[in-house]
Amino acid sequence: QVQLVESGGGLVQPGGSLRLSCAASGIIFSNYIVGWYRQAPGKQRELVARITSGGSTNYADSVKGRFTISRDNAKNTVVLQMNSLRPEDTAVYYCNARLFITSTGTWGQGTQITVSS
Repeated sequence: QVQLVESGGGLVQPGGSLRLSCAASGIIFSNYIVGWYRQAPGKQRELVARITSGGSTNYADSVKGRFTISRDNAKNTVVLQMNSLRPEDTAVYYCNARLFITSTGTWGQGTQITVSS
C-alpha cells in the first residue's frame, strides 16, 4: 500500500523559510516522479515543484528562485525548501508520487502553510 506523509508545515512570517518533507512507503520510490502541489482557499490545486526519477526539476513561475525541491532515494524522502515566503504562498501543500506524468498517482494528506505577520 502506497503511503505519503507530509511534515514541516506551520505559521511563518513573510520573508521567512520553511522546509517540507514528504516521506513515502510501499513503493520503489526512486522510480517515481514526485511533486509538491498547493491549494489556497477558493482556488484550484496547482503544481509548485516537481522532481523526476532522474533528478530533473521544474517549478511554478511564482516560486522560481525561492523554492528548491530535492530527493533522497535512500531515505524515500522528497524535501521542498521554501525561502522568502510571501502571504500568497499560504495554502495547503500536498505531496504526490506518480510513475508517469499522465498518471493520477498517490496523494498525501496535506500540510498547512500560513505566511502572515
